[in-house]
Amino acid sequence: MISEVKKLKCGTVLENVDMRKYTTYKAGGLAKLMVFPKNVKQLIKLLEYIKNNNIKYKVLGKGSNVLFGDSLYEGIIIKLDEFKDIKIDGTKIIVGAGYSLIKLSLQTARLGLTGLEFASGIPGSIGGAVFMNAGAYKSDMGYIVKEVKVLTPKLEVKTLSNKEMDFHYRTSFLQKNSGYICLEATIVLKKGNRDLILEVINDRKRRRIEAQPLEFPSAGSVFRNPEGDYAGRLIEEAGYKGKRIGDAKVSDKHANFIINVGRAKGDDIKKLILEIKDVVKKKYNIDLKIEQEFVE
Repeated sequence: MISEVKKLKCGTVLENVDMRKYTTYKAGGLAKLMVFPKNVKQLIKLLEYIKNNNIKYKVLGKGSNVLFGDSLYEGIIIKLDEFKDIKIDGTKIIVGAGYSLIKLSLQTARLGLTGLEFASGIPGSIGGAVFMNAGAYKSDMGYIVKEVKVLTPKLEVKTLSNKEMDFHYRTSFLQKNSGYICLEATIVLKKGNRDLILEVINDRKRRRIEAQPLEFPSAGSVFRNPEGDYAGRLIEEAGYKGKRIGDAKVSDKHANFIINVGRAKGDDIKKLILEIKDVVKKKYNIDLKIEQEFVE
C-alpha cells in the first residue's frame, strides 16, 4: 500500500506517523500513512485508490476534537493543510478547508469585520469547524457560512448552500452524511469597529485563561452541556474533579476538561471519558453527549 500510494503522486506522504504530533490531546498511537494532497485533483486520485482497494481512511483537520487509540491506525490519514487559499472581498471571504480558524478570526478582526469573534479560541481548521459546526458564545459557523464547496462520496465537486448544510448545535449535513469532504467555505461577515472587535476577543481570551486549563494538552470540553445544566457541574458533583487514569486527568480548574499531564495514553483518556459518562448516567439519569470523536 505504501509504495502504491507514493506512486500516485498525490502529495506528501508520511509513514508510521506519531498521532501525538497531530492532535491537541498529544495522545494516541501510530498511523500507517498520512497524505497531504496539494489540490482537489490529487485528493480525488487518492480517494479513488482508497475506495477501489477498500482502505480505511480519515480526513483530519487540526486534531482538536478527536482522540486516537494507542494501537496502529491501519488506514490512511488525509490532511488538507495545503487547502489554505484565501480571498477576502469586502465582507465576503472564500477560504480553504485547511486554513486555521483562529488565524482567520484574528485576520478578519484586524480588518474590522465582525462575526468571527466566537472562533478566536477554537484551535481547528475551517473544514473541521464547518463539519462540527464549531461555536462558542451563542454563535457558530452556521450563522456566517453562506455556502460550502464539498467533494461528494461519488468524488464530484458540489456547492451546498447554508440551508443544505443543515447547521444545528454542533452538527451539520457533513456529520450526518459520511463521505462528504469540505474543500472550501464562503463566509459572509459584517463591517464593525476594529477596536471593539479586538477588545471582545482579548476579553474572552483573558476569561478562557482564567477558567480553562490551557497550559495542558486537551481537546476542549469533553461533553456537551445538557439542557439547563452544565456538564462540568455534574462531573464535579459526581466526585470526578481531579480523577486520574495514568496521565489522563479531569482538570482541577474545569471538570469538563480532560488534560494530558504527561504522556497520557489515548486509551486511558477514552476510559476516563466513558467512566464519567457512565457515572453521571447512573447518578443523575443524564446521558452526557461526548463532543469528541474516537478514532481506532
